[in-house]
Amino acid sequence: MAVEKLSKKERMQIPRVVMPEQNPAERIKNFNEVPYGLTPEMAIKEATRCIECNKRPCVDGCPVEVDITGFIDLVVKGEFAAAARKIKETNSLPAICGRVCPQEEQCEIVCILGKKGKPVAIGHLERFVADYERDNNLVEIPEVAPPTGFKVAVVGAGPAGLTVTGDLLRLGHAVTIFEALHKPGGVLVYGIPEFRLPKTIVQAECDFLADMGAEFRNSTVIGKTDTVDELFEMGYDAVFIGTGAGLPNFMGIPGENLIGIYSANEYLTRSNLMRAFDFPTYDTPIIHGKNVAVLGGGNTAMDSVRTALRLGADNAYIVYRRSEVEMPARIEEIHHAQQEGVQFHLLTTPIKFNGDESGKVTSMECLRMELGEPDDSGRRRPVPIEGSNFVLDVDLVVVAIGNSSNPLIPRTTPGLETNRWGNIIVNEETMQTSREGVYAGGDIVTGGATVILAAGAGKKAARAIHKYLMDKKVAV
Repeated sequence: MAVEKLSKKERMQIPRVVMPEQNPAERIKNFNEVPYGLTPEMAIKEATRCIECNKRPCVDGCPVEVDITGFIDLVVKGEFAAAARKIKETNSLPAICGRVCPQEEQCEIVCILGKKGKPVAIGHLERFVADYERDNNLVEIPEVAPPTGFKVAVVGAGPAGLTVTGDLLRLGHAVTIFEALHKPGGVLVYGIPEFRLPKTIVQAECDFLADMGAEFRNSTVIGKTDTVDELFEMGYDAVFIGTGAGLPNFMGIPGENLIGIYSANEYLTRSNLMRAFDFPTYDTPIIHGKNVAVLGGGNTAMDSVRTALRLGADNAYIVYRRSEVEMPARIEEIHHAQQEGVQFHLLTTPIKFNGDESGKVTSMECLRMELGEPDDSGRRRPVPIEGSNFVLDVDLVVVAIGNSSNPLIPRTTPGLETNRWGNIIVNEETMQTSREGVYAGGDIVTGGATVILAAGAGKKAARAIHKYLMDKKVAV
């Protein structure tokens, strides 16, 4: 039966297409991407499940306002490159968002099909069309507005910075991105492992922005090399701050300074950006533990523990003080970790690290927990069970309990207001800070959050920066 002749009822009866992926026993031996992606036939079949409902709740659920039903309709017709371009009308990073955004909490959770079955796999389709366009050399640079004569400095080449850049370029502004690390991408390159987001994908998205006219200045630490005020002196008309939440949090318990205890930031940066996994090609120092404990229950914890397995751990543990229900990590990431043999110590919290005479961690004393009343986050508060102490033998610990905002720019920018956690305070509608012409978005504003929320903040900021600059032009 031809696709166009299928009724809504018939479309709803099509089962969700399962994306093929590496076998767990094989993938823990390599850093290759776990899901293989959809074939064209799979993509068309999955897209056919969309019933094109009038209210389009999926679009409302997308922080970057992608015309989801529009691009899916193009997939049904086999117009894959056109579908990718449809997404890029509002989102410059489809290959990234299709891989790491929590669609199950945003666009897919409100899909009508999800009420009685499984929602349309919007993220899988987004990834497919972006990959198809790139792999078949069909990427086209979109038309941009005539030059406005304004220059914008974007500090930080993470998801917020890359998104604001793409939108501002389309509007005719000149954009320079200042990135502290030697490669652009921010958390996309230093924080997310190759098996979840290949670095070539991030570079391709950055190259797309460069082809649109963006200038990248890597290895430039704003707040040290230059300040925000000096950027204005250099001729920039507005500044966007997207420096993220790069200050790791620790538990503050005895023994936390022992050798072999990493922050997730350091552990993942050494592996991801500095390619410690590719030894001996890259001789990056990193401890290869055999009994590895990762503290935390978010996506960063899952990335860390799955990295430890691939670096040769015999036992890789997640130690989390609540139950699996309260874990903030994506369901897909928890599932993949379980498939790969990660051992979960739930309702457990460390209280002390023990070491040997050379100062290396050897074990971790823990307490069992039980759940009490909900706390401010809405999750049930973990309460220690008296006398439940036990010891877990470990030779490597990764602390993945969240990050605080990067303090460098707030400390070097007079008049920039922050809250008690060090996050920059902004107008939530415009992302404008307390300084005129200075905007901010992403984790530096919200604390550690998702890639797509950072991108959404970048989109809001671009719209506001454009208005600010054009109003300025009229005033002159």
